Amino acid sequence: MDLPPSPGIRCGMATTTVIEPPGSQIALLHRISSIVSSELSLDEMLGEIVGLTAQVTGCDACLVYLLDRDTDEIVLRASQVPHAAALGNLRMKMGEGVTGWVAEHKSVVALSSNAAADVRFKLLPGLIEDTYEAFLSVPLVSGGDVIGVTNVHHREAHQHTADEIALLTFVGEQMGGAISKSVLAEVNARLVEETLEMKRQLETRKVVERAKGILQQRYNLTEEEAYLRLRNESRRLRRPMKDLADAIILAEDLSRKSESATA
Repeated sequence: MDLPPSPGIRCGMATTTVIEPPGSQIALLHRISSIVSSELSLDEMLGEIVGLTAQVTGCDACLVYLLDRDTDEIVLRASQVPHAAALGNLRMKMGEGVTGWVAEHKSVVALSSNAAADVRFKLLPGLIEDTYEAFLSVPLVSGGDVIGVTNVHHREAHQHTADEIALLTFVGEQMGGAISKSVLAEVNARLVEETLEMKRQLETRKVVERAKGILQQRYNLTEEEAYLRLRNESRRLRRPMKDLADAIILAEDLSRKSESATA
């Protein structure tokens, strides 16, 4: 079934297209299947779940939080309403607020009106959604483990039907595995980059140490004096210290070859 596009949803740096409400649940199942089998990035995947949630519930706002296992915190990663400054920065502990409670207990919370009056509710500065009347919070699950939470907000009082909750729970269960894989791929990519950066820093340190030794021997300098000369020249020439150290080493190697040739 071909479905017409509607306005985009902002998710981190990605924008995805939201499909209009389908005429049957079969269309929704097809859409979920195509997303799960795709090669979307994590941001794109989260954008899709925001779009599917809006499609299922007709909500005024949708927020998706993911679990950061390193800190055991729930982190805002996607939003139907733009929250550029909060994405990746707004965090809650497990059990904190309704969102943290849902993540901790793997249970749905549906508040049809006056959501802020719930004893578990925590008002978060900068989130206009927290002033809305109705609030539905559903866990994102992968392999039986909670990996995040999807929050749905309505400005006015809204009675969440059993079908609506069941559909949103189904979306969370089906999408959870795919999102979990995307999270793992993102973590692996970050680890690779961190490893490469460590290698670059180690190589720079080795080159600078060798250049310092050359300066110490050639100009009878202390280690500190050699380092300061390198640093000051780097600043004066506005070139990275490694580039300057490479030039010193190259000049030294050429000088030795020249001396060997004339000996």
